[in-house]
Order: sequence, then structure tokens, then C-alpha cells
Amino acid sequence: MGEEKPKSAGVWPTVKPFVNGGVSGMLATCVIQPIDMIKVRIQLGQGSAAVVTKTMLKNEGIGAFYKGLSAGLLRQATYTTARLGSFRILTNKAIEANDGKPLPLYQKALCGLTAGAIGASVGSPADLALIRMQADATLPAAQRRNYTNAFHALYRIVADEGVLALWKGAGPTVVRAMALNMGMLASYDQSVEFFQDNLGFGEAATVIGASSVSGFFAAACSLPFDYVKTQIQKMQPDATGKFPYTGSLDCAAKTLKAGGPFKFYTGFPVYCVRIAPHVMMTWIFLNQIQKLEKKAGL
Repeated sequence: MGEEKPKSAGVWPTVKPFVNGGVSGMLATCVIQPIDMIKVRIQLGQGSAAVVTKTMLKNEGIGAFYKGLSAGLLRQATYTTARLGSFRILTNKAIEANDGKPLPLYQKALCGLTAGAIGASVGSPADLALIRMQADATLPAAQRRNYTNAFHALYRIVADEGVLALWKGAGPTVVRAMALNMGMLASYDQSVEFFQDNLGFGEAATVIGASSVSGFFAAACSLPFDYVKTQIQKMQPDATGKFPYTGSLDCAAKTLKAGGPFKFYTGFPVYCVRIAPHVMMTWIFLNQIQKLEKKAGL
């Protein structure tokens, strides 16, 4: 019995949660990218989901919905790899410290907060490139940056604004990621336990049910932070060189004053439709990857 332990030794068991997380996030992004594009345009004040979709199709064609896909994939390869991998490592360590018993919700939430902060710190440059690329078409021709892909965006940002500019808006990005991952990761693990142990659900029903709950809490917890983050990352100086906001707190205060608390939930239906399916598909892809690995003996 004790001889089975060496099988888990080595690099792969440590690396596996990170690889699985990144691949599942990238697959989900390929499906969700068009909805994400519409969400950003709504937040930039271009109208409702129907108006934005019609305008994009008419003026820019179907390819507009996949603008920024390379940045989206790069973001998942960094952000989701780091957050899902570190969450699984943290929860495994916490379960060990808890003598193998399931973790209480608050400990899962703390692991989710930590994993979100780690993932956002790693993925912030790619996130900035994604927002810039998606917002570019909405700017006047003279102000467009005309990035060709994610790597070109990163190169231009470093060349024009310096290396530290890659982490522009990193503060609100990290805070938003902590809120999203606390909602997403903790609620998923808690829901899996509830559906299996209390309701007796099978594997497929458990994954679908838990991922749906996870998607809802991820959206509900994160949209206000996402709104502020998007405003900070897309802001441009006026004719005098002054930016509209000095930081995330200033942006939040001005938004609250101008539009009230519900302004932070601009585009909530589309955001929820975008976040929840992405979360669901990430978990579903992750579950399928894990099943394939189990079959392959990995």
C-alpha cells in the first residue's frame, strides 16, 4: 500500500493543476470571446446588447467578435493557469492540515481570494492588452493604437509607456480577481460537496449544477470591480494631458456620484451571461481533462 506513494512524486503532480487550469480556461475563452466583446462595448457606452451586436456586424463584420482573441488566450494561459493551479495547491495543503476533512466555506473563500490575487498579478499584462485591443475600434481613428495581436500590444506598451505600464490598473484587476475567485472557486467546491453528499447527484449533474452556482457567484461578486477596472484601463488623457480618474477609488467615487450604485452593474445581464458560461465551461472542460488523464494514468 505504501509503495504507491512514489507514483505521485516528481514534477507532474505539482504542475498538473496549473496545466489543467490553463488549458480548460483557454478552451472556454474560444467559445465565450464574442460575448466578452459585446460586454466591453456595452460598458464603453455603445448601447444595449442587441444594438452593439447589430452595429458590430454591420460596420466591422463577424471578425470583430474575435478581436483580441490572442490576448484572451494569453490571459487564460497566465491568469487561469496561476489561479486554478494555486487554488488546488492551497486547498490540498489546507485539507492535509485539516486531517483530510472537507474545508469549511471560509477557508475555501480564503484560498479563492489568495488564488485570485496570484492569478491576477501574473495575468495583468495580458488582461491590459485584451482590454486595449477590444476598446481600440471604439476610439477615433487618430487615437487608435492598431495592435495586430497580443504580443504586439505588449511590445508597444513596453516601448511607448515602459515596463511598469504592463501593470497599469493592476490594483483594481487584483481586487476584482480576488472577488471573482472567492465567489467562483469557494462556491464550486462547496456546491460539489452539497450536491454529492446531501442530494446524491451523479458526476455529470454535480459538475453542471456546481459550475452554474459557481458562475452566478463569480458574476455577482465581481461586476462592480470589473466596471472600475475597465474604466481605468481604457482611459485616455484629454487635450491638457489630464486623465479622467486618478485611480480606482476616484473612479468608483465619481461613478457613484454620477450614476448611483446601479451604474456599477452596467451591462449586468450580458456580463452574467458571459461570466457564468465561461466559468461553467472552464469547470466542465477541467472535469473532462481530468477524466482523460485518469484514463491515461497521468
